[in-house]
Parts: sequence; C-alpha cells; structure tokens
Amino acid sequence: MLEFSWPWIFVVLPLPFLVYWMLPRAPRQDAALRVPFFQQLQQLHTDAAHKIDRAKLNLILCSIIWVLVVIASARPQWVGEPIQIPTTGRDMMLTLDMSGSMEARDMYLNNTQLSRFQVMQAVISDFVEKRNGDRLGLTLFAAHAYMLTPMTFDLNSVQTMVEELEIGMIDESATAIGDAIGLSIKHLRQQPENNRILILLTDGINNAGSLTPIQAAQLAQTEGIKMHIVGVASDQFGQRSPFVARTGGAVSEIDDEAMRDAAAMTGGLYFRARTLEDMVDIYDELDQMEPIEQDEQTYRPITVLFHWPLSLALLLSFAVAFLAIPSALSFGRGGETA
Repeated sequence: MLEFSWPWIFVVLPLPFLVYWMLPRAPRQDAALRVPFFQQLQQLHTDAAHKIDRAKLNLILCSIIWVLVVIASARPQWVGEPIQIPTTGRDMMLTLDMSGSMEARDMYLNNTQLSRFQVMQAVISDFVEKRNGDRLGLTLFAAHAYMLTPMTFDLNSVQTMVEELEIGMIDESATAIGDAIGLSIKHLRQQPENNRILILLTDGINNAGSLTPIQAAQLAQTEGIKMHIVGVASDQFGQRSPFVARTGGAVSEIDDEAMRDAAAMTGGLYFRARTLEDMVDIYDELDQMEPIEQDEQTYRPITVLFHWPLSLALLLSFAVAFLAIPSALSFGRGGETA
C-alpha cells in the first residue's frame, strides 16, 4: 500500500500558481529603441510561428517538475503486509568459564579427544543459533569477570563472539565464579522482570574474587533472576592441549553441592555434563525451558520510493535546459548575420 510519511507537504503544491496569478506583474516601460538587427528578429518570430510553442511546453514541464519534487518531499513509501515477529520473551545471560582447566581433554566425539572448551564452544554456538526471538548477553570469567556482549537481539554478533573465543584471552590462573554471577546480575537487572535467566557454565570451584557463588545467588534471588548452572568435566583425568605451552594441573574439581545449592536458591537447576552427549542434552533441555507468553508483535516492511519522482524531476529539468538551447543558437546566428 502506498503511503506518504509527510502528506502535509502537499499544501505547498499550488504555491507557484498562486504566485503567478496573485502577484502583480512587473511594470512595462516602453521606450524608443533603434534595433539594427530588427529584420533578423522578425524572421525568428515568423519561424517560431510554425513550430511548437516552446514557452507553453516549458511551462508544462516546469509544472510537472514541481509536482514531482513535492511528491518526493512527502516521502512516498510502499508498506507491505504485516509480518509476525517470533518472540519467546526471554532475556538470557550466558556466563562462560575461560579458566585454563577448560583445556582439559576429557571429552570425546567419535573416538576423537576434545577439550572442554571445544565442546562448550560448539554447543553454545548451536544454542545461540536457536535463540530466535530471545535477547542474549555474554559474560566471560576466569581470574576476573568481563562483559563481552551486552544484552542484544543481534544473535549473529553473539554467535560470532562465541566462535572467536580462545583460552588465554583473559587471565586464566583462577576461577571467580561468584564475581561472574554478580557481573551478569548487574546487566540482567536492567531488563524487564519475570523473564531474566542466567546460564552459567564452569568446570571448577570458586577460588578468586570477592563474592562466593552462594552470595551471588542471593543477589540473583533478590533481583528475581533464575540461574541455571552447568558443570562440565569428565570423571576421567584430562590432559591439557599439547599445542599450548603452559604448565600446571589440567583437571579441576567441581563443587557440585555448592553449584546445586546456588542454582536452587534462585529457582534454577544444576546440570552435570560428563560427556559431549550430556552437554547437547542439557542445552536442548534449556532450549525448551522458561518460554514467556507475550503479545503477538508484527512489523510491516517499508520500501522508500522518494528517489523515483526525484530522479524523474531531474531528467525533466535536463529536458527543459535542452529545449532552451536551439533558441539561443538561433538568436546567436541571427546576431552574427546582422
């Protein structure tokens, strides 16, 4: 359907015609003047009588140009049919462990040994891709917590951030779980209530920062934020990546009891992922949880059209200029003859 964003501009449409008819003409001052090339001027006038009245044609073209300019100024646009926006009404903050122990290779896929980080990265990337209609944020933590991506509907950017993560991009010497929860709460509390979810993934125990996981969970409970925690670690010993020259132990122990209590305090769940299949199943379950019914939202695609009448007006202005050229040339030739 064709619409105009600024239809009130059409009130200026008759302005040139009102100026032409209402304003007085300039007074004519007759004076005797001897024109040495008067015969040539008469000849030009005679020739013009057998041709198209250029003045009238010029007036018509100028009027059309004015109408087209006014139409373009009113910003015409084509509004399409309503399209429904898929919404689930969830605001999710993904809080991911980037400590050095995440490089422990104790996960397997088709007999191929993978690190916890590789499994987390693949599963989280797929999880983000399915979040159509949700708003996501991304927090990273190891010795300290950092906000990587604020809450956004731009899932492509979040997925790109996840795919570009690398162990070592932040200080990996410790695990500040409580501080990571606190930072995530700080950003989630700015979102509407009753649909705020924090999903924490870790493979260790809290050994850094100023907050314990229980203290942070109390803050989440106060703010009405539900927190689900995923503990990722195999029961077997895992080696760190042979391609990364670092020393120290590779395997960390998860405080299952503390993580379970922290999640339960907020009304959430604690999951333990010992294999890749466990991780996939857990995030499939999280995918189905907590949908919030919202009013149906739609939008109508808009195609801006102002450049079409504006382009046509420009072409017609070239035509007006072209029509003035023969008269000028004829007058010039007549002058030379005189």
